[in-house]
Amino acid sequence: MSVGLLTLVLFSILVILLLTGLPVAFSLGFAGLVLMLWQLGPSSLYLIFATAFSDWNNYILLAIPLFVIMANFLKESGIADDLYEMMYRWMGPLRGGLAMGTVVICAIFAAMSGVSAAGTVTMGKIALPSMLNRGYDKRIVLGAIAAAGSLGILIPPSVTMVIFASLTGESVGKLFIGGVFPGIMLAGIFVVYIGIRTALQPHLGPAVPREERFTMRQKLVLLKAVVAPIILILLVLGIIYLGVATPTEAAGIGAFGAIIVSLVNRRFSWAVLREASKDALFVTVMCGWIVLGAKSFAHVYTQVGVPAFLSDVIAGLGVNRWVIMVMMQLILLILGCFIDPMGIMMITLPVFVPIVNDLGFSLLWFGILFTVNMEVGYITPPFGFNLFYLKGVTPPGITLRDIYTSITPFVMLEIIGLVLLMAFPQIALWLPQNMMGK
Repeated sequence: MSVGLLTLVLFSILVILLLTGLPVAFSLGFAGLVLMLWQLGPSSLYLIFATAFSDWNNYILLAIPLFVIMANFLKESGIADDLYEMMYRWMGPLRGGLAMGTVVICAIFAAMSGVSAAGTVTMGKIALPSMLNRGYDKRIVLGAIAAAGSLGILIPPSVTMVIFASLTGESVGKLFIGGVFPGIMLAGIFVVYIGIRTALQPHLGPAVPREERFTMRQKLVLLKAVVAPIILILLVLGIIYLGVATPTEAAGIGAFGAIIVSLVNRRFSWAVLREASKDALFVTVMCGWIVLGAKSFAHVYTQVGVPAFLSDVIAGLGVNRWVIMVMMQLILLILGCFIDPMGIMMITLPVFVPIVNDLGFSLLWFGILFTVNMEVGYITPPFGFNLFYLKGVTPPGITLRDIYTSITPFVMLEIIGLVLLMAFPQIALWLPQNMMGK
């Protein structure tokens, strides 16, 4: 059978399995297993065991449970309430200030958690009622929380980046550092948009009345409560950037430091430790199966010559390499409307990574573009995860249609950020290229 027909059969099997509702990891694994037996024979089954042994012992993946533990303890240390109170005191007097402050808080939460749900759900519970009670329009509030929450997979530490690194061989430390400026840029774009829009339409985000404002002394007092967590975040990223520790070692320091912060704030409990450990176990096992399914699929996919076939097809098109890169980004945007980021990674990376390398693009830069694209997927209807996370914590009067309407301008802002990263790769590459100990 020709490689072209084999490729068609392979992806047809995968699509059929996905349509049955089978999880993507198992769909990929089963499709790879069928092709392995068909093309390479029963003796090739050792590849699955070899892949499981090598990848489940991957040092990089150890960072995932450690960062989950760090996120849980920082969340339980009371930092969310303190952060919002601080932003309320400092930015409340500005039009749209509470919404802009919420974006900043979500960016900080992104640096603590590595997932998008943490900032979205927490600010949905704390900031959303506060802003609605102070006359903020739900369109600006809902969009700001959902979009800013999606920064959790871009601003390091990012679980998505850890999985990307384990599947592609790219440095997770460089991916982490490469996400810093793009994350800050997107948060800045959101803040500027909210500021401009509320300046033009003051009713969308009225300033806090004068009688509710605080003195400078009252503003400064609350800064003490957030100093320790922010120092911990900067420490974790700083030692990665300086080359003092690997991301996994930095994750261990972060987890230990988060426990210390919770002890200092008198929020430590065995119940929190138990829940943090359960979350870490769940996420790690899930990621382990994802890696095994994707790698098993990729091994057999490579063995039968599909990457070389696709590269020849693309080379035969005779189009500019940037046209191909734009096409890949469009495919990712479309898939993001319907499939979760982990599933998209498993389906597309075995196809896209060889093409990216053959075209001479930086895989690190592509990894940042990929992550931003997945971030867009978190807020894109109809199945954006953040939209449903937010709906789960909103008051009864807010509908899913309200959330869909509110997110539209923020989706456009994220796409603008993606275009800027494509046009100016150094936004993502400058910091990693200047890392110490790289």
